[in-house]
Amino acid sequence: MWGVPPVGTLTNARRPCPSPGPRSEGCCSPRGGTRRRSPAPRLGLGAAVTGTTRLVGPEAGAGPSSCSGAARQLGTRPEPAEAAAGAMAAPSPGPHEVLTPSPEAGHRAATSSSGRRGLLWRLRDKQSRLGLFEIGPGHELHQLTCMMQAGLWAATQVSMDHPPTGLPTEEDFSEVLTQVHEGHSRGCSSFPQGFELGTLAGPAFARLRRSLGLAEEDYQAALGPGGPYLQFLSTSKSKASFFLSHDQRFFLKTLRRREVRALLAHLPRYVQHLQRHPHSLLARLLGVHSLRVARGKKKYFIIMQSVFYPTGRISERYDIKGCEVSRWVEPAPEGSPLVLVLKDLNFQGKIINLGPQRSWLLHQMELDTAFLRELNVLDYSLLMAFQRLHEDEQGPGSSFIFRTARSMRGVQSLEEPEAQNRRLLPDTPNALHILDGPEQRYFLGLVDLTTVYGLRKRLEHLWKTLRYPGRTFSTVSPTRYARRLCQWVEAHTE
Repeated sequence: MWGVPPVGTLTNARRPCPSPGPRSEGCCSPRGGTRRRSPAPRLGLGAAVTGTTRLVGPEAGAGPSSCSGAARQLGTRPEPAEAAAGAMAAPSPGPHEVLTPSPEAGHRAATSSSGRRGLLWRLRDKQSRLGLFEIGPGHELHQLTCMMQAGLWAATQVSMDHPPTGLPTEEDFSEVLTQVHEGHSRGCSSFPQGFELGTLAGPAFARLRRSLGLAEEDYQAALGPGGPYLQFLSTSKSKASFFLSHDQRFFLKTLRRREVRALLAHLPRYVQHLQRHPHSLLARLLGVHSLRVARGKKKYFIIMQSVFYPTGRISERYDIKGCEVSRWVEPAPEGSPLVLVLKDLNFQGKIINLGPQRSWLLHQMELDTAFLRELNVLDYSLLMAFQRLHEDEQGPGSSFIFRTARSMRGVQSLEEPEAQNRRLLPDTPNALHILDGPEQRYFLGLVDLTTVYGLRKRLEHLWKTLRYPGRTFSTVSPTRYARRLCQWVEAHTE
């Protein structure tokens, strides 16, 4: 039985609302849900909230079924003027942009006073700790992940109690649900400061999860407090934080505010692309959320299916961008338990052997990168992982295999012979991208789809052109980026 997060007191509010003003009658309903508003014009991330429903959550230790059933309506209260003003706080700048509450809520994480020496020490410390680490009590991010788990449990409960019905609407992509959790210090899942978790475009993502055959109960159980999250310390230059759910099925990544804006702006077209191309290599995005500790600034994170799942027997992992500048990672010593994601230059001399199905992969890469080019997106990566096939898994019948599960429960049975030789129909959604070659199983997926080629990136392109003459780097136009990555795949497959 999954334990229920001791969520204390919740406050739920659904957005958008055309303008600040009196709360509409029947705007919110008990148990964390609301009646759907009439379609509203799409607003930015700072859509206003005019009222909330105050709910009392279950006592610590209650079963999952009581999470919403124990709630009772206490009345409404107006949102603070700060929320009504419609301004969504951007992530705090600086070298330590970390999604973690500081001891004093709202204060920026402390930076090293030793300047360059401190920065080098942190980089060296990060390099020595690459890999996956369980976030247990005593970990600097334990309180944060407890808040994420409690918030995601409650947010998913809303979509379970009030699943989207009828045809998709524009409001599905602009709605914002805010749930406020009052602080407490009971048990291991304590967050004495209190926090609020926002769910952006919740109905749209709920529909997407359903189209992938992902049961909300499984999604809630994996992201809820059933086990500690894992922290992934990567070689990425990004200031983002990376987490995995305790079962490693779902990947969580923090984003900047501008990246969230870009993602939500592209979300309707992203959903349409997946409908047209069910076997797309694009990562399956499952949710976008904000989290704010009391009196602090909002931070944002996304949830997506992990490309590297199931994790058993995976021997190598790569992050490919099709360029050479900063694309080398020092491999882990032989026998080391470190989980490293290698890069382009580490792949030199290797090949992806797909046999007759190579043409399909090249065609799908063309379709997906053309879509990203239309969105004016660049700097995305092709994630790859290798898993050597067992002797009984090799053969003509398994040269190219897509696997799916109508529910994520089915993923656990992927090793069954029936699943190994299942070929999906072209119009059937698939939850995983797994291709079998003659000797290797390949995991593939396009990730990091939120970087737009705006003024900032154009200036970065100019600087890198001067800094790295004659060398290839990631900051190029979307057209060139898409073409180059497709050429890389063509050159490294047979």
